[in-house]
Amino acid sequence: MIANITDRKLGKWLPISALATSIVLLAGCSDDKPTHQMPPPGVSVFNVIDQEVGDYYEYVGRSEAIHEVDVRARVEGFLVKRNFTEGGMVEKGQLLYEIDRAPFEATLKGAEAQLASSKAALINARKNLERSRDLVKQGAISQADFDNQTSSEAQAAAAVESAEANLETAKLNLGYTRISAPFKGEIGKSTYSVGNLVGPSSQALATLTSMDPIYVTFQVDERQLISHLAEHPGARTTQQTSVEESPLEEKGMFKLSLKLPNGTEYDQPGTFSFADTQVDETMGTLTLRATFPNPQGIILPGLYVTLQAESTDKTLLPLIPQASVQQDQSGHFVLVVTPDNTVESRPVELGRRINAMWVVKSGLKQGEHIIVQGLQKVRAGGKVAPTLVDVNTTTGTITTKASTPAESAKQEQGH
Repeated sequence: MIANITDRKLGKWLPISALATSIVLLAGCSDDKPTHQMPPPGVSVFNVIDQEVGDYYEYVGRSEAIHEVDVRARVEGFLVKRNFTEGGMVEKGQLLYEIDRAPFEATLKGAEAQLASSKAALINARKNLERSRDLVKQGAISQADFDNQTSSEAQAAAAVESAEANLETAKLNLGYTRISAPFKGEIGKSTYSVGNLVGPSSQALATLTSMDPIYVTFQVDERQLISHLAEHPGARTTQQTSVEESPLEEKGMFKLSLKLPNGTEYDQPGTFSFADTQVDETMGTLTLRATFPNPQGIILPGLYVTLQAESTDKTLLPLIPQASVQQDQSGHFVLVVTPDNTVESRPVELGRRINAMWVVKSGLKQGEHIIVQGLQKVRAGGKVAPTLVDVNTTTGTITTKASTPAESAKQEQGH
């Protein structure tokens, strides 16, 4: 009976004893073999570069023609010719319209005849006055008769002047029958066709608009204006020395360019040409104007364009790829790889964007390495295996950078 009880107790504790022995044996084995560690994730890093960058501003602007006139008839008559293609370019002095000249030519001939008659009458009056002067001295005529001759000579002289004025008016009116372009530009739709009666009271015959150069008008916020004037105290006081040389261009230190409505960059630079004398009290802005060459007529009046102003005073600032920049509730940040290949999260203050790159105002310096590929595989404080890459600053395309032997050795040591 006692033997049976002992056998049952041994059967109960035997499996537990065997399990404990196995754990001890496994622990002994784990001490003999090294633990397997995962290698650090590979990432692509970009070497931060510095580039000269100026202050940059963008404004919504509106293109305007420098010259725009309504072509009108100055004399009344029937249109007999139209010498242009609607919507086409016309040259300065080109004949646009011609009004029937026959009535005006007849008026001119009548004025010429009247002048000749008046001149003949003046000659006769002067001769009579000379004879009367001798006769009055001799007492052959009275003083009253002499006064009449004097008056007749004066009236004849006045008639000549009136005839000359009428002749000049007739010549002007005849000249007004030919309507020419006052400047080179594009001409719009013709309001009247050949055969219509037109005159000073008629609508404009057409509208002529100059195309080259062209204005771009824009507004600057008063706060930005005051800040700029504080940095450049003489920006509005220097006298302009020529039409082509803008005082704002000299001391404003800005290079002007345009972005067209389709997003393309216009290939002609502009110059400041005008600044208003008062700030708009309702909008708090100052109106400025720039002039751009427009030889191809690409910029039509009335377009909304983006005017880009970049300061010619440059500062060296870091330039980093857009692909490296991340954002959270605190703002923008990048992941920096330290010399010992540790990842560090770094907040940055961004400036303007230049193609595929961001300008960094603060937070980075030249020579630091930032991650541009593999961001999702890493975390701050972790180790990585960096590979140096190049980034096309225009397109953002990433390519592996060819390492020198020294760089390769340094990367291997970092691993």
